Amino acid sequence: MKIPMPSVIVALALGFSIAVLTAQASAQESGPVQSLRGVIELDELNEAPPVAALKTGRRFDKAYRQQPPLIPHKTDKYQINTKVNQCLRCHDWPYNVQEGAPKISETHYADRNGVALDKVTRSRWFCTQCHVNQTDAPVLVGNDFVNAVNAR
Repeated sequence: MKIPMPSVIVALALGFSIAVLTAQASAQESGPVQSLRGVIELDELNEAPPVAALKTGRRFDKAYRQQPPLIPHKTDKYQINTKVNQCLRCHDWPYNVQEGAPKISETHYADRNGVALDKVTRSRWFCTQCHVNQTDAPVLVGNDFVNAVNAR
């Protein structure tokens, strides 16, 4: 039996409306959303929060299998732009052997079509797009995430 197209559209619209109303009711029960900026209008200036100290000396464990490794050292004066990437000075092959630094993953040497390159592909050039400094900063938004290893 073939269902008429208008019936399918009405059913989808009804389902979407119910989902939106349920989400709104759930949000109202948990209270208003609090901004991380505080009670400051968008056109007002406020001071930047203090920068958390970097956690150095040991590497943090990964929370999930494909997580990009955290950066265990300061990078605030590193230059990364379209011409220069100072991360490569220590982490690109063969410099990583001389510096005793972890080598960049082989995935960073393949372009979007999977073609192996001799240099880091431009789509993986901006390291801090995925990799962040590890810190002991306070949690900004609570969550109940448990990594796969600890969930067992």
